This record gives sequence, structure tokens and C-alpha cells, in this order.
Amino acid sequence: MTKFYDYIIAGAGCAGLSLLMRMMQDPFFSQKKILIVDASGKTLNDRTWCFWEKSPDIFEPIVHHCWNKLDFFSETYTAELSISPYTYKMIQGLTFYNYVKSEAERHSNVSWLKETIRGLASPETDEEGKPLSGIVLGDRSIYAEYVFNSIQFEPIRPEPHQYYLQQHFKGWTIQTKEPFFDPGKATFMDFRVSQEHGTTFMYVLPTSATTALVEYTLFTKDLLSPDSYDIALKRYITEYLHIPEYEIVHEEFGIIPMTNAILPKANGGIVYIGIAGGQVKASSGYAFRFIQKKTAAIVDALKNRRTVSVKAGFPDTKGLLYDSTLLHILYHQKMGGSDIFSRIFRHNRASDVLAFLDNESSLLTDLKIMSSVPTGIFLPAALRELKHLL
Repeated sequence: MTKFYDYIIAGAGCAGLSLLMRMMQDPFFSQKKILIVDASGKTLNDRTWCFWEKSPDIFEPIVHHCWNKLDFFSETYTAELSISPYTYKMIQGLTFYNYVKSEAERHSNVSWLKETIRGLASPETDEEGKPLSGIVLGDRSIYAEYVFNSIQFEPIRPEPHQYYLQQHFKGWTIQTKEPFFDPGKATFMDFRVSQEHGTTFMYVLPTSATTALVEYTLFTKDLLSPDSYDIALKRYITEYLHIPEYEIVHEEFGIIPMTNAILPKANGGIVYIGIAGGQVKASSGYAFRFIQKKTAAIVDALKNRRTVSVKAGFPDTKGLLYDSTLLHILYHQKMGGSDIFSRIFRHNRASDVLAFLDNESSLLTDLKIMSSVPTGIFLPAALRELKHLL
């Protein structure tokens, strides 16, 4: 079997392109043959990524807007959150795609194939007996030393003791004639909207005095009817933002799995990344920063000729326990997300909460945050989930 490439990146989403960008920025990979495959040409502004970080990373040049102050609203708690040393940032999908594609055009060792991947190929060996991994296309298979796969070929099937919720959201970028927004401050969570379907909140992300992304987000088992998202957005813009006239200049819709199901990390030379590799924070749906940490670790391992590690470290393991506990409570409706997040933000520094959500907080901080919520609800849930993790 002939090895066509050193690395194949299956899927040109956030994870695949983040990995490619990190490879292209490191001289170690300049002589490596890299193929990225996706059915889409990535020509649409189909999503927006928001995340927080303390210092700039490789995508800082394309950050569309950032905020140092965040508002939090619920029926029981309202506050302006100072998030230092973090900055909350926004990157637009099309800008991200174009940025990486433009860089790829300058690297002759990088090839881009617009084709549907049907699946992952059976392992083979090259002429020297070294293992190869591959992808299956329409009429052929292509092989490499490593395949980094971000495509979910099969639906996630949790075990009976595991949970699966969907974070689903619809966002409108609106433009007003008069100034209505403070571009220096975003609304991180607004739980004052109806909670009839489950944990539900709004984001408001202003990028100028007259432009903002307003997003309706839910953590539930089932999706809503298409018109329900529009009705909720219209009501919020009118009743809470008090904006009588506006133009919708862009809209987006997305679904992110929130699950503690154990997803595959690797199978030989197949390494799973992105949502397919479990790099979504199960209790919040945030993925961008987890993807960046994972892709940076992959690049470091490859250039130092180490096996790409798929073993969860202690921070990830304790993060999974916390996520499983929260999913247990939300899934069984033992306490609403509005009340949980209100208590956490009321009794802790916002920066500590963000570190906690990033799996980067200390055990002392973890204990302080967990003491913010009712022990009688959370402790039994945590003990149950710990039993399944052991």
C-alpha cells in the first residue's frame, strides 16, 4: 500500500482548520504532505464562535470583536461581570475559513480536496510494514500515517446511565438606525425569557452602537418548531431590548450535542478531533478553546515524535464529573439552569467561573463554586456520576 500523505484532515470545520493552521505555522510540517478533505467549499458565514481567553492565540488577527465586561440577567440575580484577566471574543465563520484557506494557498505541501468522505478506511501497511490509516471517498481510499477526523459518521448513542441534551440556537444579527448598544459590553446570559422548554437564555453581542448578534439558546432534549425561534427573538428584541425598528442582516442556526457519552479518541492512526472527539464542554456547549488546546497538543506531540495522547488528564476527568453532574440535574429537571448559573455567578468571581468552565480551575475554586449550589441536589447526583466514572 502506498502512503499518499503524511497527514489527512477529514473535515474542514473549526477543529480541522485549527489543526491545519497550527501545522502551517510550524516549520516542522513544511515538508509534510497534508491533505484536507471536506464536501463543502466553506464559502458561507454559517456560524459564529465566541470564547474567552487570557492571552492572544493564533486566531487573534481575525477576532471580529471583543468585550471585557459582560452582563448577566435572571429573575433572581442581575450583575455586570468583570472578567479580567479574560477577554470575551468573537470570530465569524467565513472570516475564519477564508483566513485558513488563504494561508493554505501559500503552502505547496497542503492539498485541498472538495469531496464527500464516506467513512474511514480499514488499516493497511506500507511497503515497509508501517501502519497506515485512511479515508474512503466515492471510488477510492487515500492513506496517510495519521488521519485526524472531525466527522460524526454515526449518531451519538449514550449508554443508559449517560445523558444527551441538545444545545440549539438561532441568532439574528440586527442593525438599527439609532444607537441602542454599548459595543464595550455583551450580555453573556439573560434568563429572563420563558423557561417553559427547559434551560433557556439570550446572548446579545454588540459589535457597534447599531449592530448586535442576538441569539436565542436552549438546553433541551428536543428542538422547537422553526417559527418558535423567530417568535422568541422578536419578543426579546421588542420587550427587553426595547428596539422598535431593526433590520435582520444575517441569521444562523446551530445544534451542539451536550452529552457525557464517551466518544472515541483514537483508533490506531485515526485521531478524533472536534465534536467527534468530545471537545465540546458537555455542560455549556463551548468548544472553541477546547479545540485549540487539543490541536496544539497534537502538533506538539507530532513534532516531538511522541504518540498523540488520547488519555484524559486529571483536569479533563474532573471536568467530566462536573459536566455529568450538571447534565444529570438538567436532564431530570431537578433544578433549572437559570437558578444554577445565577447562584454560581452570585457567589463567585466571574473569572473563577470562566476558569471552571474551561476545566482550568483549582480544586479549592471548584469546591467554592460547587458550594454555591444546593448540596442536597448536587451531592447525590455527583456521587451517582462518580460511581459510573470509576
